[in-house]
Amino acid sequence: MEPIQGSVSIDAQNIMPIIKKWLYSDKDIFIREVVSNGCDAITKLRMVDSAAAANCSIHVEVDKAKKELRFTDDGVGMTADEVRTNINQVAFSGAKSFLEEYAKNEDQENAGIIGHFGLGFYSVFMVADKVTIDTLSFREGAEPVRWESEDGMAFTMTQGERTQRGTTITLRISEAEAEFLDLWRVREVLERYCSFMAVPIYLTEITEKKEDDVTVSGEDEGTAGEKKAEGEGADETGEEKKEEPKPINDTQPLYTRAPQDCTEEDYKQFYRRVFHEYEDPLFWIHLNVDYPFKLKGILYFPKLKEQFGGIEGQIKLYSGQVFVADNIKEVIPEFLMLLKGVIDCADFPLNVSRSFLQNDGYVRRISNHITKKVADRLTGMFKTERKTYEGFWPDIHPFIKYGVMRDEKFAERMKDCLLFKTTEGTYLTLEEYKERNGEKLPDKMVYTSDAARQDAAIRLFTERGIDVAVLDQAIDVNFVSYMEYSGDPQSKFRFCRVDAELDSLTSKEEQDAPQLDKDKLIALIREAAGKDDLNVEIKPLANESVPIMLIEDEQTRRFNDMGRIYGRNEFTMPAKYDVVLNSRSSTIAKLSEREKDERSLLLARQLFDLAELSRQPLEADQMTEFIRRSMEIVDLAAQM
Repeated sequence: MEPIQGSVSIDAQNIMPIIKKWLYSDKDIFIREVVSNGCDAITKLRMVDSAAAANCSIHVEVDKAKKELRFTDDGVGMTADEVRTNINQVAFSGAKSFLEEYAKNEDQENAGIIGHFGLGFYSVFMVADKVTIDTLSFREGAEPVRWESEDGMAFTMTQGERTQRGTTITLRISEAEAEFLDLWRVREVLERYCSFMAVPIYLTEITEKKEDDVTVSGEDEGTAGEKKAEGEGADETGEEKKEEPKPINDTQPLYTRAPQDCTEEDYKQFYRRVFHEYEDPLFWIHLNVDYPFKLKGILYFPKLKEQFGGIEGQIKLYSGQVFVADNIKEVIPEFLMLLKGVIDCADFPLNVSRSFLQNDGYVRRISNHITKKVADRLTGMFKTERKTYEGFWPDIHPFIKYGVMRDEKFAERMKDCLLFKTTEGTYLTLEEYKERNGEKLPDKMVYTSDAARQDAAIRLFTERGIDVAVLDQAIDVNFVSYMEYSGDPQSKFRFCRVDAELDSLTSKEEQDAPQLDKDKLIALIREAAGKDDLNVEIKPLANESVPIMLIEDEQTRRFNDMGRIYGRNEFTMPAKYDVVLNSRSSTIAKLSEREKDERSLLLARQLFDLAELSRQPLEADQMTEFIRRSMEIVDLAAQM
């Protein structure tokens, strides 16, 4: 063929500066793009000649001495005309739309292309100061072609020397990007983007050959030297045996198989390998859909250890076994990002903008289907394996509660499967709780946020046969509010912490209570608390052993709790609580009988701080004073 020189196209003149500027932090994407093109070339060959494509593969060679990185495939190759179309005209999908999207959103924080994909072959110019393509088409009579360019715009196309079908892309790596001449760095990128590609990928490091030296394939020289010194790879005659090279990728990952062909151990091994986890997941969901869209994947439920804050999941999104990105919220429902998993949408385009994802009906259907499958798995377990479901609840309840609050459809499916663990260790649905406690608490559920600290208040309920739910995680502050406003408006069902529900704590046995000097007690407690306007009530509590309680307003406390969780302490409101003295308590009776003196005030202050401790930790100065006062009371008791 006659040599050709020229410029790629006006589009490339515009896009090359943007590629180098906008993709600066993701330069390693070029490896994914080039390997994906090689994989596509082999897939196309498989369509026209399956026998020829049976043993095809992609080879990546790192040649530090020549400062070159080479990618070779034995796929369909290209003719001169195909090089003109696919390379010179920059006819890759999404180039123009990328320019338009970039122009609109350049200054926006979340602008542009997710993962910066769709730039195809031309991403190599982010790291290379010269690129050479040697290709030979599978077509009969085709001539080899060589294409060279130093900037992605000016090029030279000549007769090539390649004799075998396929394509080799050689990158002369620039000095600034020398990291891509390190074997470990290239391996890292390949394992991230290409670990599940459907074509075997081999990584080789080319080393300078000396006497008794060998080319190192897929490992560093130190490792090879150690093996040679140890005699590894030699048979009994002393002759060296070459091990068969192994691809760095898994061409048939577990999620591509039918669920019935996968064992429990297969799922666990896949989880450990992909997510580098040492602890097994609780359970998993295998997605395998061919209609109305192609969707495969596995979602794992890790052990969340009852802690919602700081939970980090990882959902890896693939398209046709090619990695796209982690945790794309437009495709994966936000609450599912607490899980770990792999999802592969074969029809999903790689060059996708956020605006496309947000407005595409296909993407919404995928998202809705994933939500439905997760809900089906959970509700099915609840109905048929209740004990197993209860056993998982301590680990999965933060995820489920978050999902219920974030996704209306998920909430509708899960509403009858929400469990509340009681202080007695039983698990009840909301309806079961109402059935067990409805006569004594017809319109509310009582709960504790700290069973140890609120033990005295808890016993006031449990001794009357009332179940107390344990809602002690950060997410529960929002969850109880959600449950109240999302329920039937006519039912007016409420959630009350054990120290916020006075009506349910009082006894009907007022006649058994001793006669008290109420005015003296009220004045004494107000002075002890240092608040003249403090509301103090004297009521007969159900448990005689509880002398004093602080009853805190439920809504004010929730508001303040949310402020602390979100780090907005400036918006917290002053604590709103009442002091309740138990008229059936012998301690309160004795305090009422005493003359008001320093010792009475000492005891009153101690009682007030004990009540405060059951509500929340004391401030540093309060705790210091509490300890000092406790020691004083011990000394007084020792003198009696």
